[in-house]
Amino acid sequence: MSDALTNPMPGNPMQFEVVTHVPTTHGSFEMRAYRDLLTGAEHVAVIGATSDGAAPADGALVRVHSECLTGEAFGSLKCECGPQLDAALAAIAAEGGVVVYLRGQEGRGIGLVNKLKAYRLQEDGLDTLDANLALGLPVDSRDYGGAAGILADLGLTSIRLLSNNPEKQRQLEEHGIVVQELVPLVVGVGPQNARYLDTKRDRMGHTLPSRLEADAR
Repeated sequence: MSDALTNPMPGNPMQFEVVTHVPTTHGSFEMRAYRDLLTGAEHVAVIGATSDGAAPADGALVRVHSECLTGEAFGSLKCECGPQLDAALAAIAAEGGVVVYLRGQEGRGIGLVNKLKAYRLQEDGLDTLDANLALGLPVDSRDYGGAAGILADLGLTSIRLLSNNPEKQRQLEEHGIVVQELVPLVVGVGPQNARYLDTKRDRMGHTLPSRLEADAR
């Protein structure tokens, strides 16, 4: 693990920039900042120590989380991103692990303005997938190679992935990260995002329960 300003490892586009400790409402975390040399995006690894104070090792719980301004800062109920981030931070505070927070992935990679345009189309009846397509945009353009690079810098080659998204697992494994288990993260479900979550399950392959509102809030 890098502990000073470094050049990226060969083949790794992530450049480590700084490490600091930040107290939060969930607990105190080590935060490591990275810069993607391919895109210029800045990302953060939020690290929770294990119960004996050790750094996470292979088999650790890991959440790879895409930035969502509307859900995390504004409390939007159209998605479950805010509750998912809170739950992930609470989990790594309790047992140790890592949240890899990826910036520049708003709206599954289409950006904030286009995301709001897609929301407007959803008001006319389109679902989250068809709204993107109607704008001439990809359904999901996120790339998790940077997350794999961050995990490699942390010395993690095998993880338990806190996610409902098999595509995230596929991409991480393609980049050399062994995913031992896909750990469900079903939180923040309500009437305002039920159709959105149904679409993620039925049309995008996410592993979500068939009765979402009955199973999680």
